[in-house]
Parts: sequence; C-alpha cells; structure tokens
Amino acid sequence: MSKAKKTALTVAGLADDIEAAFYEALQTADLEKLMACWADEDDLICVHPSGPRLVGVGAIRAAFEAMFSKGSIRAWPEAVRRIESLTSSVHNLRERIEVMTAEGPQQAYVVATNVYHKTAQGWRMVAHHASPGSEEDAQEISQTPHLLH
Repeated sequence: MSKAKKTALTVAGLADDIEAAFYEALQTADLEKLMACWADEDDLICVHPSGPRLVGVGAIRAAFEAMFSKGSIRAWPEAVRRIESLTSSVHNLRERIEVMTAEGPQQAYVVATNVYHKTAQGWRMVAHHASPGSEEDAQEISQTPHLLH
C-alpha cells in the first residue's frame, strides 16, 4: 500500500473520516482504500458476521479480497454511538446492507463495533467486529427515560 494513500486518509484527523473511507471502500470494492483505513500493526482483529476471528493484515486483506471478488458490499453505517478518548475511539453502529435477491434488493442489518487508535499516521482502524442481526436486533435499547421529570 502506498504511503500517499495512507497519508491521504489522514485528512482532517478524525476517526469519523477513517470510518467514512472504510464504508466508501466497501461500497466501491476498493481493496487498497479499505486496507489504508487499517493501522500498520500486527494485532489487528476483524470478525465478519458468523465468521472466524481474523488476526493480522494478511488475513483481513485476504477476507476482503475474497468478498470483493463477488462485488461491492453495499453497507451504510447508521445510529453510530461513539466512546472517545484522546487516542482511541470506539464506534458501535448498525450497518444497513442492501442484498440482491430474486425479488430485488432487500435490506439486511448487522450490528458492528469499529475501534480506532490514533497513530503516527493519524486515526486508523484496529478492530472491526460485526454480528448478524435483524432490523429488530439492530434497534437501540436504552435505559435513559423518554420523559424526564
């Protein structure tokens, strides 16, 4: 992966920028852009819905390469919740995925957690964990009361 691509993804220096680039790369099946979102570390983790734990850049790259060989992944992040500190950002979100069926496009949902660390190259993804879900599973349950007294 070229240094220019990694540097280009530093942009404004927000984890949100890397997340946007990650989902854009999924939607366009751009393996180089997707891999530029990941940190340059050995201990990266990726879990796809119902899949094994992938550890390291090589395993992650191979999995996405296999997925992209079948086309792009039409996934959009929704309902993002963030837990942020100076050097890490954890995003829990719902991925809305468009799946082509015999009846035409249908919506599927995945609940995902993306973890970003601030590195010398800027914010980079260090973990992506996605669990299969339904639209009901992807709804948010909060203990916050809807009516405050």
